[in-house]
Amino acid sequence: MSTPDLNLLVTLDVLLAEGSVARAARRLRLSPSAMSRALARLRDTTGDPLLVRAGRGLVPTPRAVELREQVGRLVQEAEAVLRPADKLDPRKLERTFTLRTSDGFVENFGPGLLSLLGRDAPGVRLRFIHKPDKNSEPLRDGSVDLETGVVEETTSPEVRVQALFRDRFIGVVRMDHPLAQGEVTPARYAAGRHVYVSRQGRDTGLIDEVLGSAGLRREIVTIVSGFSAALTLARSTELIASVPERHTGNLRTGMHSFALPVAVPEVTVSMLWHPRLDADPAHRWLRERVRELCVGAFSKRIG
Repeated sequence: MSTPDLNLLVTLDVLLAEGSVARAARRLRLSPSAMSRALARLRDTTGDPLLVRAGRGLVPTPRAVELREQVGRLVQEAEAVLRPADKLDPRKLERTFTLRTSDGFVENFGPGLLSLLGRDAPGVRLRFIHKPDKNSEPLRDGSVDLETGVVEETTSPEVRVQALFRDRFIGVVRMDHPLAQGEVTPARYAAGRHVYVSRQGRDTGLIDEVLGSAGLRREIVTIVSGFSAALTLARSTELIASVPERHTGNLRTGMHSFALPVAVPEVTVSMLWHPRLDADPAHRWLRERVRELCVGAFSKRIG
């Protein structure tokens, strides 16, 4: 069975609306002979004359009358599918977005993002899920709409990336800790007892490498999987937590923060998404809100 020429639907719609080969030809910017050939093809395809002569004009057959409304609706729906998406109205948007982020991102930026959505897009719901690794498969298979984190070599090259902010590591201790007073030198910092954050359960990291190059070694007495847990321990013990400054702004309230006395490279935190969502108006609107929030959420560096 041959595939029907769907372009004939537009021709049929105009012919039935105009009731004239000549007028339909002018409307479609075709010659009368081309329109006559198109009518012949429609008659052959449908097995019905569709338009028959009555005096000087043409009148529709019962089959044509039956098709008129259906064909018009099909053409309108096809035009709607092929035209650019209407301008997004966030207040009418009803959608759930899944964001894969660190606990620190949720705790520091989540409240502001939810407040913004509640005001501008009350029908939008966010589902935050834990980010245990750098695997890009959840973005690829559609189970995750947006992700935040540091781009690494394992990040899939097909993923879209937009930088949100630069972040640096700082030291954090409770207010009555010895490091809350006086200059924090590399030796004083290394001499303290530390809580180390590692999602992979590693024993040491970049800070230890930098200290080692200066002939120093810090004592790591416990390892946790998140910055929130590290700060909770540091708040009620003598431990020193070394955490990203911007990711932990809300969590460090009531604690003493200081610039690390060793040169540790900053990191760039980005948001990542799959290319299929690049032009989606709702997803683009969400990305813009996340970026605005991250850019405006931090106004002053310490140290």
